[in-house]
Amino acid sequence: MPARAIWKGVIQLGSSGIPVKLYSAIEDRSVHFRLLHKKDKVPLRQAMINPDTGEVVPYEDVRKGYKTPDDEMVILTTKDLEQLEPEDSRDIEIINFLPVDLIDHRWYDRPYFLGPDGDGDPFFSLISALEYTGLEGLVRWVMRKKEYFGTLRLRENYPVLITLRHAEQVVSIESFAPPESRELDTKEIKMAEQLLTALEDEFDPAQYHDEYRRRVMELIEKKSKGEKMKIRKFKPKKEQTDLKEVLQASLTQTGRRKSA
Repeated sequence: MPARAIWKGVIQLGSSGIPVKLYSAIEDRSVHFRLLHKKDKVPLRQAMINPDTGEVVPYEDVRKGYKTPDDEMVILTTKDLEQLEPEDSRDIEIINFLPVDLIDHRWYDRPYFLGPDGDGDPFFSLISALEYTGLEGLVRWVMRKKEYFGTLRLRENYPVLITLRHAEQVVSIESFAPPESRELDTKEIKMAEQLLTALEDEFDPAQYHDEYRRRVMELIEKKSKGEKMKIRKFKPKKEQTDLKEVLQASLTQTGRRKSA
């Protein structure tokens, strides 16, 4: 089944406008459960309850409040918040261009694929320009009444738009105290280097799956057939405090895995 576009925009590059479609590059694969009544398995629904009276509060009587550091409750209406929403637009504004990989990975949030919307010539010209210069664009756009900042870059010769977290969301490294340790001896350093070298390999994303989700779906399938699933319990590992012993055990385990 072909991917479906979730939004359309126009990349503003100088005096040119490049119509594009936005496609989600990731998908939520979490297992979602329905909340049921234990007695008759009827699906439940959530409601706003007044804790003082126990009565259900209708949605139209619900208001949003923000508690300030001075314990003052400020009430905000829907109209108040709507007035603060950014002006709706289809423009993807390019602020400037940066060398690829200049931005710290902590800033990256959610990726989207871009595809042409209509005439593909301007779209493919953009791909050629990004490939030739080796740059990525810092961009701004408004989607569904929310402002985003992001980067426009190539991934395997395919344009990707990645939203960026805001400055107040990213924790500064300077806020952490530098780690302290005793000086390691030559043997410990050598063993650590051997371990890193032994574990060096290519990145294969196909090896990494949500094991918990797989086990949950397996359990659901078996229960739907009236079968039981044998749950394997994990034994806690014995703690080791001697660094040399830890490194040696890791090297031995890695060697066995490589041999297998």
